[in-house]
Amino acid sequence: MKIQNTLFKAGLLGMISLVLACSPQGPKEEVKTEEKITDTNTPLHLLQPDYPVPYGFPKESEVKVVIDRVRDYLASTTPAEILSGKDGEVITDFTKVDEESVLKQGDFRLLSYEWGVTYSAMLLAGEVTGDEAYTNYTKERVKFIADLYPHFQKVPGKEHALHSVLYPGALDDAGALCAAFIKTDRSGVDANVRPVIENFMDYIMNKQFRLEDGTLARNRPLKNTLWLDDMYMSLPAIIQMGKYTGEQKYFDEAVRQIKLFSERMFNEEKGLYMHGWVQGMDVHPQFHWGRANGWAILTKVEVLDALPEDHPGRPMVMDLLKKHIRGLAKLQSGSGFWHQLLDQNDSYLETSATAIYTYCIAKAINEGWIDDQAHAPMTLLAWNAVSTKVNDQGQVEGTCVGTGMGFDPAFYYHRPINPYAAHGYGPVIAAGAEVIRMLQMHDFEINDSSVQLLDSSSKD
Repeated sequence: MKIQNTLFKAGLLGMISLVLACSPQGPKEEVKTEEKITDTNTPLHLLQPDYPVPYGFPKESEVKVVIDRVRDYLASTTPAEILSGKDGEVITDFTKVDEESVLKQGDFRLLSYEWGVTYSAMLLAGEVTGDEAYTNYTKERVKFIADLYPHFQKVPGKEHALHSVLYPGALDDAGALCAAFIKTDRSGVDANVRPVIENFMDYIMNKQFRLEDGTLARNRPLKNTLWLDDMYMSLPAIIQMGKYTGEQKYFDEAVRQIKLFSERMFNEEKGLYMHGWVQGMDVHPQFHWGRANGWAILTKVEVLDALPEDHPGRPMVMDLLKKHIRGLAKLQSGSGFWHQLLDQNDSYLETSATAIYTYCIAKAINEGWIDDQAHAPMTLLAWNAVSTKVNDQGQVEGTCVGTGMGFDPAFYYHRPINPYAAHGYGPVIAAGAEVIRMLQMHDFEINDSSVQLLDSSSKD
């Protein structure tokens, strides 16, 4: 798509020199090029931008190559096996597990909230691409955990391989995994997943600490605090439980929590959420951390995707989503990424947040919630940026490690990045899958070197 005018001229002159040098008469004298070919000699209308990331719209196959690489890496480095703590042998008869049994170690933990995101993303990728390797990745691991669950219920004490599943102690233990388990069970899996789901939901609905008005909150490390992350660590599970059971109370609770969080944490002027809120503080820390805003927008997308069309809270959630997307759109960098602190351009460019925004905005376009002409090009730019962070091994680079709530900018500016930060993997797969769906639904073209939607109507 990119015309390399300068290279073409240089190549043409090189071929002319070669012909003269090889002619039967031979060159009468050394051929000299009087005019040096540089961009300054190229007509202005033929100059090409020097983009820092691939520019344009990718092919579906190109996107899939990227997420396939991620999937293959994860499939090879996240084994679904449990070992004897005595001799390290694989246990195939789960009746033999005990308090010393351990999950076989891989690069990532099968029971972390990041892997709840990854399980959901794999299901989406399987649905969009038709490639069962994605679907099977999740189903095999959900079945593995569900099959172990009743046997570990009989193991005395809480400190065993599945203790965070049987005895969750934080929303991080329960919410993202629960949402993924519900989606997996609804898609069909040969396992009794319901007991695991109900245990997670009992914790979220009945045991997690709340403020007096019912807002899901934390008492550590500070008393009576809200973490924006917790929107995702709870509400997707709650809204999925509504679809799973048909009970209205779950839909109502998900909408209520979005309202409670947003009233305290959404900055209407900026269209961004603060990362943390502490009850009793007069001035709350206005740090607009990228990935926390990712969890917030991902929550709204998950809720809108499952919430009945006639639910009275739907317009409020939709309005917040649109405001949030407008706030984010203003802050996308020229390279397609978003910054670690969204409104601080000297903070580093971060992969996991960019991938989450890519998925969410693509999803909003595909569902018809936002204008596709205005948002599709920025979404493709974001995907192109994200794709450069998937290395040849399939690892996702440029992801900030786990991050608590901070009270000074240096805390966020200098958080390390690492390919073993699990937070980037699910978002990259989800982003790629939803971009593939967007490419399937719409046509794009390069017009005056700019990506534009060719036809805003969906393909037949």
